[in-house]
Parts: sequence; structure tokens; C-alpha cells
Amino acid sequence: MNTYHIYFSYKELPEIWDRMVAHDIFLQCSYLKALENASPNNIQWFYVGIFNDNELVGVAIIQRVQLYLKDMFRETKVSCFREFFRNIISKVLKGNMLVVGNLTHTGQHGVFFLKNKITPTDYLSMVCESIEELKKHIKQNQQKTIRAIMFKDYYEEDLIHNETDFFNKNQLHKVTVQPNMVMPIKPNWTSNENYIKDFNKKYRDRYKRAKKKLGNVVCSELDINTIKSQSEKLYNLYLNVSNNAKFNTFFLPENHFYSLKLQLNDDFKVFGYFLEDELVGFYTLLLNGKHLETYFLGYDEKHQYSNQLYLNMLYDMAKFAIGNKFENVVYARTAMEIKSSVGAIPKPMEIYVKHTNSFLNSILKQLFKLMDPTQKWEQRHPFE
Repeated sequence: MNTYHIYFSYKELPEIWDRMVAHDIFLQCSYLKALENASPNNIQWFYVGIFNDNELVGVAIIQRVQLYLKDMFRETKVSCFREFFRNIISKVLKGNMLVVGNLTHTGQHGVFFLKNKITPTDYLSMVCESIEELKKHIKQNQQKTIRAIMFKDYYEEDLIHNETDFFNKNQLHKVTVQPNMVMPIKPNWTSNENYIKDFNKKYRDRYKRAKKKLGNVVCSELDINTIKSQSEKLYNLYLNVSNNAKFNTFFLPENHFYSLKLQLNDDFKVFGYFLEDELVGFYTLLLNGKHLETYFLGYDEKHQYSNQLYLNMLYDMAKFAIGNKFENVVYARTAMEIKSSVGAIPKPMEIYVKHTNSFLNSILKQLFKLMDPTQKWEQRHPFE
């Protein structure tokens, strides 16, 4: 018999939890502890264990996300037509949403089950039951009504798309979102030089220009003490980038990077760019098995273009992956064109979403299309 249990903190998770999710750091207790201790203030974490006769056979991460109008869209110039639909979509999504997955990171890091122990249909049914219980719990204990449900980030080849009966029955719309940019590390890239050598002349010249423009800027890894002492500076550099995003649903707290380093140790890396001992940029990495996951970054605007900081960061991420024998670099969403210029390939992703108001739910998919979350961009092919 299948049952589920809702946990309200990483502290409550059973010992077997980590053994089941050893393949994905984003589901492990050390990461969940780091996030709970340094979570965006509008995100609350819940964990679902799914059991078959008392044996743990599946897990799910569910977040309650409070969406605020002022935080969702940044001050960017758009047409009156698009501004009109931005206002509509903001009002539709305003309020509390339950997300099956992790809103703070691109990719499917929210669900996992043992396929030989439970069927996808039974697993999703248990997740759905837990969502209904959470909605009641949140209403009773926090006086908040859940306005929307989202199952977040699935690649096109994910087997979850076969469960059309489940999604239709629960009136969840399938919506295409921005792709995840992933660069497979080729077998012949035994060194960074091999990677650069594979570029065609145009992109090899671009690499050389970027490195030349870096000038006297020096990149070095930050230890935990430096991360702590530079927390305010790191945070301000992160905000420089976050505030320029067209659409965002959260802000990280200032202690976020320190908390991750404290819990994940060598599985979390922070690299800083220094100009005459001043921190002018940084990027972060999560080491997830054979996958190198790029995380948040930040930079000083006045050095971004003159020193080509962002492009150099992308090259340095690739260099780290090659030197440490990862299978790929997960560059995540946004800035797809420049990421493709260093070798990343778009992997289409889809979400499933519904509004609890039946009328708003009936027009939700059309509103997403009108808002056009998928940007028009030209894919670059640096190795051809």
C-alpha cells in the first residue's frame, strides 16, 4: 500500500533519504539544510516521502512561494502591449504558489522515485495528495490560500510527459519555458587547450580578445573565511545582476553563499575576480556528481564590458569542468546566445502549471504565451 509523509524541515528527514538521492546534491540533506538556513524570505520548504509498505520509494521537494508584484518584473523598457499582459500575468500569479521542484535553480531537482518499486502514476497521485494536505495546512496555520500549482522543469525526453491522464485530470497545463543551456565535455578535451583548439577561427579569436581584455584582473577561489568576510560585497555584486533580470521571483539573502559553503564544503565553489585587491566579480559552482552546475554570479557593471567579466566567467567554468573531468557544464537559463558561443547547447524544458481559480486556469496557458517567456535568440555554433 502506498502512503506519504510530509516533513517540515530537513531535520525530520529519515536516514535513508540521502542514500536514495545520492545521485543529486540538490535533493540531499546538506544542501537542504544550507537552503533552509539561507532561503529567500518568500520561499518555504516542505519535503514529501512516499512509502510502499513502510519502504521509502520516492521523494519530492515542494516549495511555498509568495509572489509579489514588485519583485516579479524588473524595470525594463517594453511595449505598451507587453506591459499590459505583464500586469495581467502578475495579478494572476500574485499570491501563494506551491512548486513541486526548486525555484532557486534551473532543472528538475524536485522529484525522484524508484521505478521498480512504484509506478509513475502512483507516485504522482501521492504527490498530488500531499499537495492537497499542504494547501489545507497552510490555510489553517498561516491563513494563506494557494493560488497556483507548478511541476517545474522537465526535459522533453522525461518520462513524466507520458502521464497525460494525470495532468489532464488535474487540469495542469504543459508550458514551454526557456531552455537549460548545457555543454557536453567532449572526450578529446583532455585539457583547456584542446577545448580552445576546437573553436573555429572566429571564436578562437574571440576567446583571445576576452582574455586580453581581462587585463590585470585576477581570478582565485575563495575559502570559507573570505566568503564570510566578503559576504556584503558578494551580495551587492549578485544584486547588480539580479536587478537587471527582466523576470524574477525571489532575492537571495546575504548569507546564502556562506551557508552553502558551510554545509557543502568542496562541493560548492566560489571564484572571485580581483582588480588591485578589490572584488569586482564572482561566480559559483555546485559539484553534482558528473555534472558541473553553474550557480549564481555577480559583477561590477563598470568592469563587466571593459574587462568582459561575464564571458571570461563562462570560459573559466568550462576550464574547471574540463580540468576536473566532469561530463558536462550546466549553464542554466538566461543569456542563451552568449552561452551558446562558448559551446552550450539548448535543452528544451517544460513545466506543468494550474491556477486554482477555474476561469483563470482556463486562460493561464494563453497568458503565458502572450507574455512570451521564451526569448528570441540566435544559437551560435563555435565548433563548426
